[in-house]
Amino acid sequence: MNDINEFKNISPTTLADLLGREQVMDIGIRPLWSPIPRLAGPAFTVRCPAGDNLMLHAAIHRAEPGSVIVVESGDLDYALAGGNVCAVAQRRGVAGFVADGLIRDLAEVRELGFPVFARGVIPVPGAKKAVRPLNAPVRCGGVLVEAGDLVVADEEGVVVTPRARGEQVLLDARRKLAMEADESLDAWEAAHRGRIDELLKQGGFEG
Repeated sequence: MNDINEFKNISPTTLADLLGREQVMDIGIRPLWSPIPRLAGPAFTVRCPAGDNLMLHAAIHRAEPGSVIVVESGDLDYALAGGNVCAVAQRRGVAGFVADGLIRDLAEVRELGFPVFARGVIPVPGAKKAVRPLNAPVRCGGVLVEAGDLVVADEEGVVVTPRARGEQVLLDARRKLAMEADESLDAWEAAHRGRIDELLKQGGFEG
């Protein structure tokens, strides 16, 4: 799809309105430094079993420039990556990491300006033994992610647009943003008040 860069202009809140809860990662997957720039790009997927980070370390040498490396792990005892791994990924053009796990060397990562969304930080490195396929479907933050799906993340959260729906979601997002840009706060308030009052009436509320 030629419009990947346009997803950088679309907030996760807009995408969540269009895609629904099932495409939004849980709140534990969060930016590890702030203010973090919006991250957007196609997913390069990685699966790491608990205590092991071999395949993430392999992925940074294989992911295409502009990719978002998305990691399934769930391990809260060992770090998946540190400062050097993030530096090499950044140098090779990787857009950032979204990891269901932990990293270390946060100060280095923050100084690099490399976007990382994960569950937290721990100084203990994982092992490098477990070989798994790259770009297989993974589950990260409760969302099923396939290689090439569009990942958009910022301080509002992480949203995954399935690759097959990308063009339609982009069209819908453009329309939604155009409508919102043309609507004044006064008009929004009036429509909102009417909708809420109608819902209250239907529910038997008086007052």
